[in-house]
Amino acid sequence: MTDRSTGPTDGPPDDETEPHVIASWQTPEPTAAADASAQDLGQPDASYSPGAHQPGASYSPSPEPRTDWTRPGWSDPEPTPELWFESATPTPVRPVATPSRRGAGTGTVLAAALAAAVIASGGTVAALTVGGVFDRPVAPAASNQNANSATVKQPVQLDESSAIISVAAKAGPSVVRIYTTGIDPNSPTQQTQDGVGSGIILDANGWILTNRHVVAGTTDLTVQLKDGTKYPNAKVYGIDTLTDLAIVKIDATGLPAATIGDSDGLKVGELVVAIGSPLGTFDNSVTSGIVSATGREITTDGGNLRNLIQTDAAINPGNSGGPLLDATGAVIGVNTAIAKDSTGIGFSIPINIARPMIRQALAGQALTRPYIGIHYLSIDAQVAKTDSLPLTKGAWVHSDATSGGPSVVAPGPAATAGVKDGDIITKIGDQVIDVAHPLDATLAQYSPGDTITLTILRDGKTITVDVKLGVRPPNLQ
Repeated sequence: MTDRSTGPTDGPPDDETEPHVIASWQTPEPTAAADASAQDLGQPDASYSPGAHQPGASYSPSPEPRTDWTRPGWSDPEPTPELWFESATPTPVRPVATPSRRGAGTGTVLAAALAAAVIASGGTVAALTVGGVFDRPVAPAASNQNANSATVKQPVQLDESSAIISVAAKAGPSVVRIYTTGIDPNSPTQQTQDGVGSGIILDANGWILTNRHVVAGTTDLTVQLKDGTKYPNAKVYGIDTLTDLAIVKIDATGLPAATIGDSDGLKVGELVVAIGSPLGTFDNSVTSGIVSATGREITTDGGNLRNLIQTDAAINPGNSGGPLLDATGAVIGVNTAIAKDSTGIGFSIPINIARPMIRQALAGQALTRPYIGIHYLSIDAQVAKTDSLPLTKGAWVHSDATSGGPSVVAPGPAATAGVKDGDIITKIGDQVIDVAHPLDATLAQYSPGDTITLTILRDGKTITVDVKLGVRPPNLQ
C-alpha cells in the first residue's frame, strides 16, 4: 500500500555562483598583454581562488615569455614533407651507359641464374616439408574492421535491452492494479483509508497473487487490468500464515495469466525486471536491475520475513504485490518491501515459497502451511566454531532464550517421528540444507499432510526419519 501524503516544500538552495577573490598580494595588476593572451588562447577568466566572498573580483595570471618547449606545436606548424602521405612526381634520371664486354651473352647469364634459383628453392621446399612446416594450421588474418566504428554492435547491451523489452511485452498484461478501502491492521489510528497495490494474474479464471499487507483489513477491493477494465467487489480468497502473501479472486475468464518460474536457481548478478504501479499512480511501470543477494531476512511492521531476494530494480510503494521477473518473463518473486532511507535495496518473496498456496487456491482448498514442530538454528562456519559442532551447514535442533520453548514441540510431527534435541538435519529428501537452502524455505515448498524424509546426524551417526507434516498454526513466528 502506498501513502499519498506529501511533505512541505523546502526553500531554494543557497546561491553558490558568486565569484571568489583572493588576498591582495596574490592578485597581480591586469595588463593588456595578459588580456590579449587569454583571448588568443580562448581561455575564460578564472573566477575561483581560496579567500573571502567579494562580488566582482576575479583573477588573471600575469603573462610571462614563453620558452620554446611550452610553445604549442599547432601555433606554428612545420611544413608537411612531400613524402609524408603520397610521393611527389619523381624527377627523371638519365640512365648511365655501361660498356659492353665480351664473354657469355646476356641470355646465357640469365638462364644460369634462373636455374640456380630453381635448384635452391627446391632444396628449401624439401627441407620445410620434412620439418612439417606446411602441416601446421594457419591462423586467419585479423579483421581490419575499426573497433571504434559506429557500425560495431554491442551484443551485451543490445541483448539486455531486447530481453527487458520482451519481458515487458510478455508479462505486462498479467500485472494488475489493486485499489483497497479498509483499516490497516498496522496503523495505530485504526482509521479507514484508501490504498493501491499491485498483483499478478495466476490463472485465466481470475486468480491473483498479491501481498498480504496490500489487502489486509480491506472492506472494498477493486482490480484493474492493464487495458483499464475494472472488476469491483473482488474477494480475498485467503491469507498466507507464513509470509506476506495473499490470494485474490475476481469474477472473470480469459485473463492473460503470467508464467510461473523457478526461484531456486537464481544467481547473484542475474538480470531481473519489476513491473507494478509505483506510488499508486504510474501503472504498469517497468524497471530493471539484478539479483543483489538471496536469503535475506528483514523486520517489517507485519513481522519478520526470511529467505527474501534482494534486488536493485527500482521498487516503490505501490509496487507491492507485483512480480519480479527473470529474463524469460517468468515470475520468480513477489515484490514486498523496500529498505527505508535507501536507494536500490528492495526485497521480493521467492515464487517457490508461494507455489504450495497457489496449488491450494487453484484446487479450491483453504490456504495452509506445513508444520514440523521444532526450534532450530541454521549452522554456518561461525556457529559451528562457537558451539563446537561437527558440521558447518545444516539445521541444529536447539532451543535458546529467543525461541521461548523446547527444541522439539510435543505433541507435534517431529516429536511423533522421533526427532531429538541436538539432532542436526542435513537433508530434506535430496535437498541439502545449507545457507542457500535453509530449513524453513525448503519446508515451505511442501503442503500439510505430505510425508518428508529427514537425514539427521545424531551422535556421529547418520540416520533417516520420516515425518508427516501438520498444519502450521496462524501467526506462528
